Amino acid sequence: MEHTAHRKPRKRDNHPETTADARRGGVGWTLLITCVAGFMASLDNLVVTTALPAIRSDLGGGLAELEWTVSAYTLTFAVLLLFGAALGDRFGRRRLFMVGLGIFTAASAAAALAPGIDGLIAARALQGVGGAIMMPLTMTLLTVAVPAARRGAMLGIFGAANGLAVAGGPLVGGALTEHLSWQWIFWLNVPVGVLLLVLARLRLAESYAPDARLDVPGTLLASGGLFGIVYGLINGHVDGWTSASVLGSLTAGVLLLAAFVRHGMVAARPLLPMRLFRDRGFAGINAASALMFLGMFGSIFLLSQFLQGVVGYSPTEAGLRMLPWTAMPLLVAPLAGLLSDRIGGRPVVAAGLALQALGLALYALVLEPGVSYPAQLPALIVSGVGMALFFAPAASVVMSSVRPGEQGMASGANNALREVGGALGIAALGAVFAARGGYGSPQMFADGTVPALWIGAAAVAVAAAAALLIPGRRGIAAEREPVQEADSRPQEQERERAGV
Repeated sequence: MEHTAHRKPRKRDNHPETTADARRGGVGWTLLITCVAGFMASLDNLVVTTALPAIRSDLGGGLAELEWTVSAYTLTFAVLLLFGAALGDRFGRRRLFMVGLGIFTAASAAAALAPGIDGLIAARALQGVGGAIMMPLTMTLLTVAVPAARRGAMLGIFGAANGLAVAGGPLVGGALTEHLSWQWIFWLNVPVGVLLLVLARLRLAESYAPDARLDVPGTLLASGGLFGIVYGLINGHVDGWTSASVLGSLTAGVLLLAAFVRHGMVAARPLLPMRLFRDRGFAGINAASALMFLGMFGSIFLLSQFLQGVVGYSPTEAGLRMLPWTAMPLLVAPLAGLLSDRIGGRPVVAAGLALQALGLALYALVLEPGVSYPAQLPALIVSGVGMALFFAPAASVVMSSVRPGEQGMASGANNALREVGGALGIAALGAVFAARGGYGSPQMFADGTVPALWIGAAAVAVAAAAALLIPGRRGIAAEREPVQEADSRPQEQERERAGV
């Protein structure tokens, strides 16, 4: 009787196999719900880029307003990811996943109904808030639901869905804009979001992090620091890199992030303990992820415009011709996830990044105003295989490098660093493009894009080197064994208190 009176359902949710809540669904439902939700959130990073001319025609606005239509989502998404993960750990991952999904769905409807450009920008920012709460919890919910032996393959499928969404954003946006209207970019999210809310309520199991607490000072420091840096990067080419607003924003962002790092070292319960980065696997995969998104985001941003503005393809035609790149994760990523289970994530991630860098370099070598499609194919195929090999095991490497109770914060940190890397990539490669070329003529566009692609390839090559910091399978086992032994005692004690 004493055990029954003192049971703690919140902690028991960390062992889904012991709860009635977990029996409402299974791995298949969790994989489906989290993959579709993650796909929607990732898709909205770049889906609007090919619709900007139509949006400007309908709603008006200048260049800065159109840029904020893209950036408002990226900015709020990046700066609130860590906070979203912490909220889920504290108040329930399924509960907060549904809150984020509801905000994202409602904001999508508001974007489709926006009467003017300012309303669209506000709705895009609110979409980012919902995505920031929802996205890090998708990976954590899936990790909790999947047995360790199958985790690599399941997270590989999850990674493939997110990679496909990021790369396929311009294709989806272009096709919907060309054949329906730009509003359908956002309307598409509404019925899918409503269906996912129902499925999440019925099929997902609840889980919490052990003894999770909100770190308000750490949240403010991280959010403020990321906001300052991302805001400065987004506005650098508009206001000027030496303007007071940009320099002040970047400086404040760096100082706040430095304070956040210090806080993570000395606080008793920090939002992101800096000791996590002492793990070579966690440090290596996060550095590789940020650099990968830097090179990939900036390159796709320019190449999608090159195929339309220089070669003359329609948005749909440009997206279709990029399918050897964007569709490759569907074919390769599940196999790469199984391969990472056998040989470990390090060689698969490093090989994928090396191939992605090679693909961008091949594109830089052949790119010119009159380039034929067969000449582009080798670069597209190599880039697609490389992207698939990276996305498949990356999520598993992140989750395996931390303790189970720290997976929420690890997921949020990894996603935030990816988004910051993407914003930096668009800003950095865009600055190179503007300095070496421009929109004046097809030749000027090519002259600006080629050096930008070389910088993107170099960034991804450095990411491949960072991936080599990840320990091999034996190294991970050796590092995790003491932690697992230490963690098993409180888990066993909790099971005894719960009567299991």
